Amino acid sequence: MREDTVTLAHGAGGVAMRELLEEVILPRLGNPHLAPLEDQARLPADLPSGARLALTTDAHVVDPLCFPGGDIGRLAVAGTVNDLAVGGAEPRHLTCALLIEEGLPLATLERVLDGLAETARAAGVTVVAGDTKVVPRGAADGLFIVTTGLGVIPPGVDLGTHRIRPGDTLLVSGTVGDHGAAITAAREDLGLGAAIPSDCRPLADLVRALLDACPGTRCLRDPTRGGLAALLDEFARASGTCLRVSEAAVPLREDVRGLCELLGLDPLHLACEGKLVAVVPADEAEAALAALRAHPAGRAAARIGTVHAGPAGQVVVETAYGGERLLDPPLGEPLPRIC
Repeated sequence: MREDTVTLAHGAGGVAMRELLEEVILPRLGNPHLAPLEDQARLPADLPSGARLALTTDAHVVDPLCFPGGDIGRLAVAGTVNDLAVGGAEPRHLTCALLIEEGLPLATLERVLDGLAETARAAGVTVVAGDTKVVPRGAADGLFIVTTGLGVIPPGVDLGTHRIRPGDTLLVSGTVGDHGAAITAAREDLGLGAAIPSDCRPLADLVRALLDACPGTRCLRDPTRGGLAALLDEFARASGTCLRVSEAAVPLREDVRGLCELLGLDPLHLACEGKLVAVVPADEAEAALAALRAHPAGRAAARIGTVHAGPAGQVVVETAYGGERLLDPPLGEPLPRIC
């Protein structure tokens, strides 16, 4: 590469674009499926009888591109893999489109691609196809990444809000609000001392451990935009049940709590990028909780509430002071461009 930044020529299909692919992108993401550089990846259809394909797509936009605990590349893989995993799918392959703003430092692009490749290896997925576009200055705010994920749902796995029942138990795999707090602190330069790290990580292994221990699991979801509040509201509305949550039982990092108190934010509204919420039958709750806590990604897992018949569509929070309040989803994202 003869330049230190990405130029419009790197997206024009000529020599400069070939250099970008051969010297920056392919050394990090290359694999046998991607190596031919065809217009599509040709994948073996080795599905067991009764299995189903799962497909998801995500556009990732975050400011700053690199933050404590991650970067937009790690975020792109974790976000897509986790959307597959919480549906019961075993993630297998990704496609990746890079929308790069002219002038992005190559060092930043290389760091992001290193993070993307490392997270893909950790998640056990390969990037099998992709696209690269370069847009003029001011048109993309640095870098946007669009990923599509393909996975396989094993026979007999059926997860969804339609399976939630009164009497079920609500579990969360760890502290909430970490990613939203990390981005807030990094963007605003609040001078808090030690940086708050994002929880950005793939969760497929954690989901497998949970399903092995608790085959009756009703529903899984990862609380990204809108945080735990938006997710619980979705569960209650979609299932026609009432969720009762203990505020004191929701795990929270002390630095995240302090940031929220300083800025007047509700930690239940802040995004996570490496946590899941599970609805499980009450008689399997202890086994499920033990499986989560035995995994490195779930050591702070906790039982946070229960499912009730009514009032339908509501989430009731039992406060630390002995009262109750309705938990409403956020009207808008308290901090834009976080994932």
